[in-house]
Amino acid sequence: MKPAGIHHVSICVGDADTALAFYRDVLGFTELPRPDLGPGYWLDGGGQQLHLMQSDEARPRSDHFAILVDDIDECVADIERHDVKVYRTDGIAGVCKQAFLHDPSGNFVELNQPLA
Repeated sequence: MKPAGIHHVSICVGDADTALAFYRDVLGFTELPRPDLGPGYWLDGGGQQLHLMQSDEARPRSDHFAILVDDIDECVADIERHDVKVYRTDGIAGVCKQAFLHDPSGNFVELNQPLA
């Protein structure tokens, strides 16, 4: 596998609107369009994305970062050759293909192949 870059960092927040106000108004991020995935926001910070997800889940269960890939099927096959379990999803319709895995420390990692 050869990563093309970091696609986004996703963090869980207790209140998405309060977090949006902080990241937008205090830290200068710009809001991006986001499909209806429940409470949360996607933000741009200098060409890199920060995703805010409203969640009551204990960390680090929902926190993750995403690796931008050109061919998700090829990457999943490469990773599985290392005896690492990869969880495929249907992705986000019209947005991206996704798969998820855990690193050896249990951190949640997303593979993300944008559709556009």
